Amino acid sequence: MRLGIWVSAGAAVVVFGCIGWVRYQASDYQYSADSVPAAEVGLIPGAEVYDNGEPSPYLAMRLDIGRKLLETGKVKALLLTGDNGRWSYDEPTAMLRYLVRKGVPAGKLAVDYAGFDTYQSCVRAYRIFGVRQAVVVTQDFSLPRTVALCRDAGIDATGVGDDTQPHNFIYNKCWLRDQLAATKAVLNMVTHPDPKFLGNQETTVRDAINAPG
Repeated sequence: MRLGIWVSAGAAVVVFGCIGWVRYQASDYQYSADSVPAAEVGLIPGAEVYDNGEPSPYLAMRLDIGRKLLETGKVKALLLTGDNGRWSYDEPTAMLRYLVRKGVPAGKLAVDYAGFDTYQSCVRAYRIFGVRQAVVVTQDFSLPRTVALCRDAGIDATGVGDDTQPHNFIYNKCWLRDQLAATKAVLNMVTHPDPKFLGNQETTVRDAINAPG
């Protein structure tokens, strides 16, 4: 029993230490959509997409913020990065279709089909797509982790977080899961593993930046 208590206490110290470290790393780089400094690229990580191909409310709000950043000139292009690890599930394509349906020119959008988690999205944005400066867009509870991971990957990243979702069971579950994910984020920042897929550098982000609005 005494050993179990020490193990539990040690695990709690690790988890809360990682949460604190992640928040510290991102503390000076979180803004609203109106106050965020301009950057070349808006980086939007994927989230759940329903079976009918529609983005979940969490993902839809990220995309709406990204659209606003593009329309107001805060960013020049959007990189949509998400999970397409199996043929029947495709976050980036759902994200692209949603934005085009909302009036965003397809030429201003680049997609990354191998952003299987936030760390891989950030590293691939830097190493494959050449992103050096970005505004990342996600939910408020995920923002510190996302900003910290992208800055660790080499991107001069600021962030905008959506805080409009109702604070219900789903929100609390996502919040808790994200706090626990801080431990994995710190491990990635220490060990810097390669993403599952790398490959040749792509010019799609640069092309989207230079495309007419």
